[in-house]
Amino acid sequence: MKTYTLIGPDGKPYESPQKGTLGGYKAKKIYGRLDCPSALSYIAKGQYVQHRVFFADELTAIEANYRPCSRCMNDRYKLWKQAEAQAGDDKEQAKKIYRSLCGY
Repeated sequence: MKTYTLIGPDGKPYESPQKGTLGGYKAKKIYGRLDCPSALSYIAKGQYVQHRVFFADELTAIEANYRPCSRCMNDRYKLWKQAEAQAGDDKEQAKKIYRSLCGY
């Protein structure tokens, strides 16, 4: 059986029989759709691939301290920025506000 390496809410990789639904860029802790134009353009240039990670779902990406992509998930990115502005320097509070804004 084929397995896929995904990132869990603790930020650590684990093996799963299911493919991830979101991709991410580990170096900048960004997550987005698998068809993100920005990610695909970097991959086509041979960049980014060594830093690519995958998530089962959005909540897992949030819990692993990744933020939404401003290009392919612009509505979510705006909510993330709103949460950051409300929380100031408190990253855990920002994450809590963002989860609430997203309905999690």
